[in-house]
Amino acid sequence: MRNKKNIYVYEKNKEALEFLKDFFKGHGEYSASFFPDVKTLKKSLKKQCHAVIAGSPEGLERVKALGPGCPILAMISPDDATGGLSSVVKHNIESYMLPPYYKEDLEYKLRTVSTRKDLFESLYSEKNDLEAVAELTYMLSSTLDPKEVLYLVVKKLSDIIKVTRCSVLSIGLGEKRYASVVSTFESPVIKDIRLDLKKYPEIMKAFRTKNAVVIKDAMTDPLMRSVRKIIAPIGIRSIVVAPVIFRDEVIGTLFLRTSRAGHVFTDREVKLVNAIANASANALYNAFLFEKVASEKAALEKLAITDFLTGVYNIRYFYHRLDDEFARHQRYNTPLSCIMFDLDYFKKINDTFGHRVGDIVLREFAQLVRRHTRKNDVFARYGGEEFILLLPQTGLQGAVVEAGRLREIINAYRFKALKGSKAKLTASMGIAACPHKKIKTQDNLIAFADNALFEAKNMGRNRVVVFR
Repeated sequence: MRNKKNIYVYEKNKEALEFLKDFFKGHGEYSASFFPDVKTLKKSLKKQCHAVIAGSPEGLERVKALGPGCPILAMISPDDATGGLSSVVKHNIESYMLPPYYKEDLEYKLRTVSTRKDLFESLYSEKNDLEAVAELTYMLSSTLDPKEVLYLVVKKLSDIIKVTRCSVLSIGLGEKRYASVVSTFESPVIKDIRLDLKKYPEIMKAFRTKNAVVIKDAMTDPLMRSVRKIIAPIGIRSIVVAPVIFRDEVIGTLFLRTSRAGHVFTDREVKLVNAIANASANALYNAFLFEKVASEKAALEKLAITDFLTGVYNIRYFYHRLDDEFARHQRYNTPLSCIMFDLDYFKKINDTFGHRVGDIVLREFAQLVRRHTRKNDVFARYGGEEFILLLPQTGLQGAVVEAGRLREIINAYRFKALKGSKAKLTASMGIAACPHKKIKTQDNLIAFADNALFEAKNMGRNRVVVFR
């Protein structure tokens, strides 16, 4: 049964009042409320009404002063037809009834004012919706951050349509079991919440059909039968799932849920959800594309400075940092140290286990040392089984302590690639540090550290030697 339209009546004339009560008695379309005074009427006007019927001239003067915000139908008084018409003209009232009154005439005029009100409200709502979509489109074009784009979508939509939930979901390529909440209107930091799609048949249907899915009543809709017991305690009533589609590919979903009693998403709200989903598709695609390009650029930049085999810095990047740190040392007279590493008897590893195992050992060694160095230290592969460590802001004494610590760590470590064998890996180290009277250039620093390393190997290996 559809809801009746509310009509408020403020009429003092006995003849007109009897006519109106007789007309509304048992009427199937309208529900009339009669008010004895303006004060009571004013309180009720806060609620929704479709029209106010007021006696003219006296009643119309008072009702018009309230500014009711809904259409007014004037009943010209039989006792003062001239004054009643004058009041209608004065207040620019379009709908009025002259005595004698006829039910057919009142029926027609009520339908006219009610239809006109619904039309104006619809136009006003559509205008607001278009403005909201236009505003959101402008906002989306102002950023290339996917996270910000997603949050703008859900936040704007939840501002326009009052909902309990408003989220953007993502289902990975080939994924059939789970979806992820990548943005929700409650907070921009809430993300990566995993959803079991078995509990969300409406989402599955939206992804499968690439069309919006509208659930008017979750308690009666056949699609929700399998999850009805789960959602009943939550109070979910109406659901809309709108797929975000770009070039015939679903790239996301706007998912709204509401648990307000008696509330169902209207056709206008469903259209608005679809409009915003469509408006956000291009922005989301551009944002994801930008993020992908930025990620690939960062990966290429990292690749350019990384040794492919070991995963630590390559020698080209090392020399770039060495130039900067040595220039800083000369300008501010800050200490700078360098440690050269060489894996002892590494050729035996290759000969015994093969070059493939040797490569794995090199990587394992490099990652072990990297994990135990400071963030601002520069650890790089120098070539073959040789490595080099640059220690900014570190003098000779600090470098000696650091080299000793690393030597102990290497001695104690058991390499996974050599598991099951008695083979043990050690390292020889040579240290050079400045300020030093013989170190005039960065090449001197490297050469003297290399000389110290050569001496460490000649003295029996697995030791630290300082260039004096």
